[in-house]
Amino acid sequence: MANTYTQMNVHAVFAVKGRQNLLTDNFRKELFRYISGILKNNKQFSLAVNGYKDHVHIFFELHPTTSLSDIIRIVKTNSSKWINENNFTKGKFNWQKGYGAFSYSKSQRNNVIKYIMQQEKHHQKQTFREEYFELLEKFEIQFDSKYIFEFYNK
Repeated sequence: MANTYTQMNVHAVFAVKGRQNLLTDNFRKELFRYISGILKNNKQFSLAVNGYKDHVHIFFELHPTTSLSDIIRIVKTNSSKWINENNFTKGKFNWQKGYGAFSYSKSQRNNVIKYIMQQEKHHQKQTFREEYFELLEKFEIQFDSKYIFEFYNK
């Protein structure tokens, strides 16, 4: 792709099906490293991968030859397969359908990376539901609540 120059920083968020707290301490960090590898193997430049018990945040530079939806599909398919093959959860593991994705400028990268890498601390004060709705509002994204992740009161 001669003469093609891009820098598209994407922050994507997706959740465990049923919003169960299945991403436990015993494999969560390994999962995030695995997802970083999936991104790298698909020509994406990983900036940060982290999350908490029921969701994942990925921040990466989107390569111009790949669509965002394709990358998210590849990440979710391969990571759920990896979780199932390694029997990290009881029963079959799945991600919920859909995702949220938000773009940032290069000047915002360090703040986004810091935010993502502090997820465990962050979720001591705010639920994933609150976090997700805050992102949608911050980016002025109109949404139909019937298509938002399933959120359950715990």
